Amino acid sequence: MKFASSRLTSAASAYIALSAMTAGALIGISFAGRASAQSAQAPPTPKGQTAGEVFKNVTTSTLKGITVDDFMGSMGVMSAALGFDCSDCHTGAGTDKVIWDADTPKKRTARKMVEMVAVINRSNFGGAQMVTCYTCHHGRDRPPTTIALDTLYGPPNEERDDIIAAAPDQPSADPILDKYIQALGGAQRLAGLTSFIATASGVGYEGLGGGGSVQIFAKSPDQRTTIIQFKDHPERGDSTRTFNGHIGWIKTPRALLKEYELTGSELDGAKLDAELSFPGQIKQVLTNLHAGFPDSVNGHDVQVVQGNGPRGLLATLYFDKDSGLLVRLVRYGRTPIGRVPTQVDYSDYREVGGIKFPFQYTFSWLDGKDSFKLSDVKTNVPIDSAKFDKPSTGTK
Repeated sequence: MKFASSRLTSAASAYIALSAMTAGALIGISFAGRASAQSAQAPPTPKGQTAGEVFKNVTTSTLKGITVDDFMGSMGVMSAALGFDCSDCHTGAGTDKVIWDADTPKKRTARKMVEMVAVINRSNFGGAQMVTCYTCHHGRDRPPTTIALDTLYGPPNEERDDIIAAAPDQPSADPILDKYIQALGGAQRLAGLTSFIATASGVGYEGLGGGGSVQIFAKSPDQRTTIIQFKDHPERGDSTRTFNGHIGWIKTPRALLKEYELTGSELDGAKLDAELSFPGQIKQVLTNLHAGFPDSVNGHDVQVVQGNGPRGLLATLYFDKDSGLLVRLVRYGRTPIGRVPTQVDYSDYREVGGIKFPFQYTFSWLDGKDSFKLSDVKTNVPIDSAKFDKPSTGTK
């Protein structure tokens, strides 16, 4: 797959650098506020170090007790909500002399804002996350206080709600998902999909140059690994995201933490991502499924379905009304200061072994936007179980 990237101003690079590299309609995930029946039967979540234990300068009570992956997501939410990048708050960020734990005025202000938001939600909304950094800032350092008249009389606000209510007088989720399964090749063929290996090539991130090679390994029902290698630039190291059915890891040399185990909501995302790599399972791995009002994506009419994955993760799926194929997925990660959105747009479905895979898709997250084009997909091939082990340390 060939991919081009557009870098955004955000500090989330450690968190989701590889989140949506699935081969096909084989999707990702995240969080909502409702627990699913499946989550009660899920294996115990691995207990890792908290953000306060790993990072010296995390002192606010709202953040220091969360997992490392949820903390990295929080940094992404904060930077995106204010239009910041790492260098706006961290001394020397973007250089080889960065001091991540140095206290700065903006970090002290951020702590106060984090606690303020927590108090507002706790005091007024029973702890539900109704107010976040983005609620007021909307990509600005200082929140605006007065509406601009051009905005008042301009186009309506088209931002979508995270939580989609079940729409009355609309089809249930079942016929929409049945049409999707049939469009991919039918339930019988999808049930026969036990593994796949997808390969890709291209440029990883804007401005870095050099060719990158990608391999995606997936084994039913819930194992998946994505490996990105830059053979022309070995100094950049390999990037890996893997889930072995119980435990997940991220290895990304572009980040503050080069490698860490997933123990927060990103672990739930990795699990559902692996499960939905085999879309015949979609009705089993997503619960509380319901259809929303019809919508449009890139000028095409779509039907909308939302459901919950492990521990209440939220996934919103947009299916082309005519073909029934998935054209967009929006998933969310949980942080104390706001949800972490990831959007994947799918197109160019091609048949491989009687099953349709989207050979082109765009992955948008808080730190950039990548366009992908698959070069090869092999189905029902043997995969060494070591492919799903903890990534080797490799280049630091």
